[in-house]
Amino acid sequence: MINDEQVQRHLENLRKLITPSGLFLASSQDVETGYDKAWIRDNVYEALAFEYAGDWQVVARAYHKLLDIFDKHIDKINWATTNKPFESWQFIHARYNPETLEEFWESWGNKQHDAIGAVLFKLAEFEGNGHSMLRDEADHRTVQTLIYYITNVEYWHDADNGMWEEAEEVHASSIGAVLAGLKKWQEVGGMDVDQDAIDRGQAALKALLPRESDSKFTDLALLSLIYPYNIVSQEMGAQITENLVYHLAKDKGVMRYKFDAYYNRNSDGYSEEAEWCFGLSWLAIAYHLLGDDDKAHEYLDKAAATITKDGKIPELYFSNTDEPNENTPLGWSESMYVIALCELNANHSNT
Repeated sequence: MINDEQVQRHLENLRKLITPSGLFLASSQDVETGYDKAWIRDNVYEALAFEYAGDWQVVARAYHKLLDIFDKHIDKINWATTNKPFESWQFIHARYNPETLEEFWESWGNKQHDAIGAVLFKLAEFEGNGHSMLRDEADHRTVQTLIYYITNVEYWHDADNGMWEEAEEVHASSIGAVLAGLKKWQEVGGMDVDQDAIDRGQAALKALLPRESDSKFTDLALLSLIYPYNIVSQEMGAQITENLVYHLAKDKGVMRYKFDAYYNRNSDGYSEEAEWCFGLSWLAIAYHLLGDDDKAHEYLDKAAATITKDGKIPELYFSNTDEPNENTPLGWSESMYVIALCELNANHSNT
């Protein structure tokens, strides 16, 4: 376990978001924004901090419950392995009740291929580093079904709602997440992975980059291709970060993309984009992995400046203000800050 006081303080913020089932909420139970739910993607990113801390019990509980979610909805997923889904409800959903594991059905942008890629990638990584999360043959079958599912929906050119759960487009970050998951399972073995699905994903990602999509030249989601997926070259990683910093980096966070309307202070949506706190920690991690520790520490310091007086990291700050939104703390923000601290201090233990 890490003894660093700052790391422990933010891990404690994360622990308060863990539900009795072991799943993480996106934010506090008492928020009125809808963030009192369990997202597949957020659980992957929130569990990363505990992986760095060596707290494998927390990690295992979260992933076992994610596997239980997929198992609960396995009939639906099985159907989509042989039939091409055409309505959003036919795809694996993004958000669940953390206790009943039921889907939240309201329209939300539930078609998120990157979330499935994230789970596949981490499960394969755990398999390869001696921390298997697969409890039995049923879990193996569930993972294989997820691989068949994401291949059958033809992720390499199937428009999804992406990391930000918005308009359906083909997103580089979604393609990259799935591609990383499939390649990692091919590397560790034990699953049937279609080489053609990998080849098509590689070609599609190459054709899109450094763009995120047809409508977005750059996007905060692209940092996932550097961390955690490590699915782009050093040169492409440098280009992604350069574009991102030039167009989107601000004092209190990173805009998700230009003209982002979410928590935009200007009703026209064309300025005053919100500044997302975890973007600063993410940039610190990315720069570190790209070999620029001066820049990495610069962004870690910026990330530290987003911490509220009561020691929490928000989802975002309103543009050019010191006013955070109500999703404070955001589990994803807390986790990325812990990871940045651990990476840059080089004092973490993954054993």
